[in-house]
Amino acid sequence: MTSYEPIYQLGLGREFSRLQPELQQYFSLAPGSGHYGVGEGVFDVVGCRQRWLRPLLRLATGEQAFFPEYGEGIRFRIENHAHLDPFGRSSLTARREIFFPQTTRIFQDTTSTDSSGGTPRLVDYVGRYRRLVTDLNLSVTPEGRLRGVSEASRLFLGPLRIPLPDALDAKAYAEQWWEPDEGRHRIQVKVIQPQIGLVLVYAGHFDYRLEPYPADALAPGYLPERARPERWESRV
Repeated sequence: MTSYEPIYQLGLGREFSRLQPELQQYFSLAPGSGHYGVGEGVFDVVGCRQRWLRPLLRLATGEQAFFPEYGEGIRFRIENHAHLDPFGRSSLTARREIFFPQTTRIFQDTTSTDSSGGTPRLVDYVGRYRRLVTDLNLSVTPEGRLRGVSEASRLFLGPLRIPLPDALDAKAYAEQWWEPDEGRHRIQVKVIQPQIGLVLVYAGHFDYRLEPYPADALAPGYLPERARPERWESRV
């Protein structure tokens, strides 16, 4: 049986061993492992703080990437699925449910390995239709936290591949760590656009566990129906 390396280990290389042990476990899911990850917790803050921007974000809710709500003390659930995508790339698909009082928002993405340049790198396909892709730049802090920054972004509209100029591109700054005093994971993410400022923020804590796939769903390419996007994208 073929063994697959976890994609964050590919992305970080030797730096992976400097992560906190709990983070190494969290990011060690690999295709064909027979398990998926489930995190459940509370966002201290989540959403768009700028009221004037919310109507614009409402137009994008069908993409399941951005949303107009803002709240504090909001429950959420995340599923992590390691798998091979339809193009044979080692990937990790995340599906998040955010339980606002009036509605539940879905935010989903697939991070895949790209080895076309020789050295493996990670690219993140965002949203239900995977129309937006960004390069991920990962690093490990002196404390063993994972830090990630989304770099250059592209839009795929039909046959068009449209690189976003720096003046329009929004960057995501993420940090995840294990908080030993609380005995649980913590995460904080800010999405910032140079002309607008803070577009989206979420920060909170969660507990994490592994759940088994059904016995007939152990192939490395398996992904549950609920986590599959409307379309896949092979371009980077």
